[in-house]
Amino acid sequence: MIALIDYKAGNLTSVRKALAAIEAEVFTPETPADLARAVGLIVPGVGHFGATRALDQEWIDAILDRIGEGAPLLGICLGMQWLFEGSEEAPELRGLGLLSGSCRKLRPAPSDPPLKVPHVGWNELDRSGEGSIVEDVPDGAQVYFTHSYVAPVTPHTVATTEHGEVFASIVQRGQIAGVQFHPEKSGEVGLTILRNFKRMVG
Repeated sequence: MIALIDYKAGNLTSVRKALAAIEAEVFTPETPADLARAVGLIVPGVGHFGATRALDQEWIDAILDRIGEGAPLLGICLGMQWLFEGSEEAPELRGLGLLSGSCRKLRPAPSDPPLKVPHVGWNELDRSGEGSIVEDVPDGAQVYFTHSYVAPVTPHTVATTEHGEVFASIVQRGQIAGVQFHPEKSGEVGLTILRNFKRMVG
């Protein structure tokens, strides 16, 4: 069973529908102790980094315990940003720290017309690395974004996207993966990403 973690930072309904479409077994844990039966974890989310405050130390310890026991983790949008050390959006909060670096607000270079922040809509993926999470995802595939903050490009970046500047749109370090876009709103490409995660879970 994959645990879809609800910390009141996004609509879980569309994520559940997408996971049902790929026939993944999913449950929403009510307490950190419920994670003991999870074979994979998904941390979704939209909005302000401050929402991660709801994932207190008890939740963090339970998540890290499952990861330490081999359970794969997928972060979606805000959930991906939480995998890093923190974000300038809420500098007083620490991220999970599984990936190095800190997230920051998009700073598009001057253009005519000016690029808008938040970055909302379809944009392409530039496959910049290899990883099981991007298997069968073609270079240049279009996916759906809605965000203002971005993660840094690091050695664990397996795809980037450009919106005035280049940022990490898919990351993977072993069994830890994250996507800045919303796979549940990204058609067949998004479902491919979720199928890849399902295979990671086994």
